[in-house]
Amino acid sequence: MELLTNPIIISVILLCTLCVFRVNVLLALIVSAIVAGKVAGMHAGQIMDVFINGMGQNSETALSYILLGTFAAAMAHTGLADVLAKRITLLIKNSKFMLLLVLTLLACASQNLIPVHIAFIPVIIPPLISLMNKLKLDRRAVACALCFGLVMPYIVFPAGFGLIFQRLLADNMSLNGMTVSVNDVWKSVWILGLGLFVGLLWAVFVSYRKPKTYEDVPFREVKRRSLRFTGSHYITLFAAIATLAVQLWTKSLPLGALIGLTIIFGTRAIDPEKMDNLINEGIGLMGYVAFVMLVAAGFAGVLKSTGSIEILVNGLIPFMMGSKIVATVLMLVVGLFITIGIGTSFGTIPILAVLFVPIFINLGFNPMEAIAVFAAAAALGDAGSPASGTTLGPTQGLNADGQHNHIQDTCIPTFLHYNIPLIIFAVVAVIVF
Repeated sequence: MELLTNPIIISVILLCTLCVFRVNVLLALIVSAIVAGKVAGMHAGQIMDVFINGMGQNSETALSYILLGTFAAAMAHTGLADVLAKRITLLIKNSKFMLLLVLTLLACASQNLIPVHIAFIPVIIPPLISLMNKLKLDRRAVACALCFGLVMPYIVFPAGFGLIFQRLLADNMSLNGMTVSVNDVWKSVWILGLGLFVGLLWAVFVSYRKPKTYEDVPFREVKRRSLRFTGSHYITLFAAIATLAVQLWTKSLPLGALIGLTIIFGTRAIDPEKMDNLINEGIGLMGYVAFVMLVAAGFAGVLKSTGSIEILVNGLIPFMMGSKIVATVLMLVVGLFITIGIGTSFGTIPILAVLFVPIFINLGFNPMEAIAVFAAAAALGDAGSPASGTTLGPTQGLNADGQHNHIQDTCIPTFLHYNIPLIIFAVVAVIVF
């Protein structure tokens, strides 16, 4: 009974319920944070102080989204986005499965090759909406394809965001008593990638294979452009490469995006007089997502301050009965609740490491088993969380004409097709490793 009244359980269930009933994610996060604090016995002023201070934890992420949104707007203004969209149209030859493959590969590249994360989605997807309507492609399948490309690479491949995730995981496990390296991580998490791939195949070829009709709603004027690359297009591509190089060199995504914008405006690929308009467009593209990230960090700050995470884990330990399998399932459930609430797998790692690593050691988990379970527990909920960039990004692009609901068409489908396989394959990892 004590577990059911835990502030985490109550607040996350409340958050998901409010979102299902179409309460705005920002408001749902704030209300859920206040409820979590009150259940834990905090007074209102203390809750809001912790909430506002916690928002600063995602300030770099929010700034990255704004600058990358501006970079994406610049790509649209040079016409590069429309040219790429038209080339994609020619490439797929009216095959919806080929379109899904191309979008999946683009999403994968946004994590490891050119780490712009979700900023490419509101640029590339809207010009393809009319094609999707023509193919009668269920947008839930597109959401699942994009989500796979945004999640699988950072879990499996030690490059770009993946290197950050795997290094963070290795460092936090080592700090808490189980010494592992990044080299150990990628050798252990491939099985989770396999589970996500199974989820993708199920979504595309089973769940959302049937045609779905959408109304052709004009939502933006698409200018007729040549398929030929111009000088401004090449400059924009060079700026994207420079963004990647600076990000890898300095480990700062905002600085990389800033350098990319400097190249675009400095070479006059876009008239510098349009700078204010582009910044406004960048805020329009990614500002909402950036602010949700800030509010989600505030929500996480309140959960941490209640001390309910440690209480939840300690309350579950007696139910583990010394069994690795039972312990794995219970730890995954904890990870799911935390990540689906705060919306970031990266931010979940330091929270879980302190609690999970001693359990791994006491129950005799070997490093490969522990890494697989820990990575899955951290990533669980990223797909499906109303406050995650992994779900907010696809909705931002697919809802350009107002026919794609964030919860019904993105969060629920991605939750079912990726979190269930992650749980199953993490348990399998404990058995086979």
